This record gives sequence, C-alpha cells and structure tokens, in this order.
Amino acid sequence: MTKRESYEQKTEDILNPIVDEYGFELVDVEYVKEGSAWYLRAYIDKPDGISIDDCEAVSRRLSDILDEKDYIDEAYILEVSSPGLGRPLKKEKDYKRSLGKEVEIRTYRMIEKQKEFTGILKEYDETTVTIEEDGGNVRTFEKADIALIRLAFDF
Repeated sequence: MTKRESYEQKTEDILNPIVDEYGFELVDVEYVKEGSAWYLRAYIDKPDGISIDDCEAVSRRLSDILDEKDYIDEAYILEVSSPGLGRPLKKEKDYKRSLGKEVEIRTYRMIEKQKEFTGILKEYDETTVTIEEDGGNVRTFEKADIALIRLAFDF
C-alpha cells in the first residue's frame, strides 16, 4: 500500500463513523497533489443533497481528529464537499445505485473508432460493465479499459 493509499484508508476509517452518525454517505476520499499543494478531500452525500453546513460539520469533526492522530507527514489542505453531478462510479455501491440509469463511459483507447459511450447500465461485476445503448445495442467493457464512468446528465 502506498503512502497515499494509506492516508486515504486511515481517513476513511475515521470518517465512516462520523458520516454514519449524521446519516450521510461517504462517497470517496482522495489525497492528491495539485501544483505544489497537497489536498485531502472527502466527498459526502445524502439523498436530498449535501449542504455547506453539512460539509462544515463533518470537516470540523474530521479536522480535530486529524490534528490529534497526526499521521500525514506533509502540509495539506482539507476539503469536505458534495461529489457533484459528474461523480464517477468507483465502488460497488455506486454501481448498484446506478443500475438502470444512463451512464457515460470514456475509455483509455479507441473501441470501434470512439472513446465515449452512453447507455443504460444493465449489469456489472468485478471486471466488466455492460450498457445498453440507444437502439438496443448491448456493449460490455472491461473495467481496466474504462478511464471514467459516471451518471449521464442532460442540461
């Protein structure tokens, strides 16, 4: 496990009881470097949407525990936010919640001269994702070939 993965896992372990207490869902935790700054980001959600007050409450609780545990070596910026509309499907619960909904898939390499696909998520397993495109064409992708999969949204 890399240092980054270790930080993310430890932070998830701290956050899960906090978000459970509030009735929220922990969507994801990431520790990333952008420019010269490190960011520890936690994405939380709830059925009727997350408010700024919700983010602030979780952030304050998490910040206090992070200060106490002090397991991250570098200086970093803590952010707690909603995952937003374009949230990627990463975990089992994301795929399960999205079954029967329209998703967008971007692949790392061209497949039949294209890298972007849209369709209804029909099924998934450990290694594959299957969608039904407009017109009824069913297409299965290897998860290793998928750069991004998220719910499709129309404006």
